[in-house]
Amino acid sequence: MKNSSKIKSFLILMSVLLGVVYAMPNFISISNNNVSYSFLPGKKINLGLDLKGGSYLLLKADMEVVFEEKLQGLLSDIRYSLRKSKIGYKKLIAKKGIVSFEKRGDTPNEKVKSVIIGLNKNLIIDNKNNKFFVNFSDLNKQEITKATMTQAIEIVRRRIDETGTNEPSIQQQGADRIIVQLPGLDDPSRIKKLLGKTAKLNFQLVHPSISSDDIERGSNAPPGYVILEEDKNPSRLYMVNKRVMVSGEMLKDASPTFDRNNSPSVSFQLSPLGGKKFGRVTGQNIGKPFAIILDNKVVSAPVIQSQIFSSGQITGSFSVQETNDLALVLRSGALPAPMIILEERSVGPGLGSDSISSGKIASVAGLIAVMIFMLMTYGIFGIFANIALFCNIIFILALLSLLQATLTLPGIAGIVLTMGMAVDANVLIFERIKEEYKAGREIFDAIESGFQRAISTIVDANLTTLFAALALFSFGSGPIKGFSVTLMIGIITSMFTAIVITKYLVLAYSKKRDIKNYIFQD
Repeated sequence: MKNSSKIKSFLILMSVLLGVVYAMPNFISISNNNVSYSFLPGKKINLGLDLKGGSYLLLKADMEVVFEEKLQGLLSDIRYSLRKSKIGYKKLIAKKGIVSFEKRGDTPNEKVKSVIIGLNKNLIIDNKNNKFFVNFSDLNKQEITKATMTQAIEIVRRRIDETGTNEPSIQQQGADRIIVQLPGLDDPSRIKKLLGKTAKLNFQLVHPSISSDDIERGSNAPPGYVILEEDKNPSRLYMVNKRVMVSGEMLKDASPTFDRNNSPSVSFQLSPLGGKKFGRVTGQNIGKPFAIILDNKVVSAPVIQSQIFSSGQITGSFSVQETNDLALVLRSGALPAPMIILEERSVGPGLGSDSISSGKIASVAGLIAVMIFMLMTYGIFGIFANIALFCNIIFILALLSLLQATLTLPGIAGIVLTMGMAVDANVLIFERIKEEYKAGREIFDAIESGFQRAISTIVDANLTTLFAALALFSFGSGPIKGFSVTLMIGIITSMFTAIVITKYLVLAYSKKRDIKNYIFQD
């Protein structure tokens, strides 16, 4: 029994010491920001945008562009399926969100519909005589939007992470919007440029006989070709074959480098399949210009000198920063939809400092008020409750540091609320001990019974609050999540300190002194 008590004392002491060690960087960094304390296992708590200052961007995915691209893909699939099923057709076009075509021959309309439904059972198909009209249903559009946003958030995260921005917050809002919060970043211009690029990279052949000097703006391109501007010089035009010979989806890696003339460029590496296609295309078109197209603008159009396989170089009038950014967006992948910046705002570090200062004042004021109340109401037991409250605050800071959670202004409110809630369990326990003692039990029996009878009430009350906090975290966003995180951590730590630490202190003190003379008086 004595060994069990020693082990319990050791475990409680170790938990408190670990809490202090992990929470320590937050207290040290306040007094001296210029000293590194890398020997400590814990890290400083990440501060949110409202506390640290920084930039806020609200992006909207241009889903109309995505739907148009998907419609072109649907047109190709319909063409392939009709040919495979040996169904004649003519005037197959995609326009205004609808694929339309006219059936040729005597094939039953139901068979034509079944072939198209085989592509996607949720497509909407109408027909008038021999004319068919196919478009996406609302369910199709919801699925496309969901997949697009999932991919877009991942690519936005990759691009921002590679810039070295600390603790960005990236989350979806509504069906087609993304909120980007960048704590500590006052000028988001570079991030805006990175997110403004869709980064769809294609390699396409240039018209073999029509040079850029012969093309006039506004002129019509011959069938199968399109006129594109040069990225750095919009007045320079290229006649480019519409067929994409190699796409950026086959890109494996990209990195900034320098070409033979010591000018900044981007080296790229293709996947095995991409390298095979690239080698075949370059081998068959030696001596012809090959356009490198990024977001429908020609970056450069070098003449193919020899067969090239899995690696190559993108050259142009780049600065070193531009090659770094271009390599970054190519590595992270193309955005599935263009991103439109709907809202941009900055929070100055001064406002964040004021918020932190206000949060400190509120926390200290709440802490002092709770401590005075417990001391005046419960005497020695109040001191034990206050010690447990200090341990609770240390554990909250330690867990926030360990989990590297982002602390926001609502999060500080959650901590202040937790401090008030933390003593609720102690009040329940102390009042239950009073009742047991007045009922005629010995002091030690009253303490044990008081803790045992109060535990079920404490757990029930805290679990309901914990479930509410989990719901806020699951379905809320932004400030609501910040509040729910600190509330959940505070509930867990307050239960531990009330049930374990307070009980240990009360029992340890009761063994040495007659505690009933200090409290149980009417």
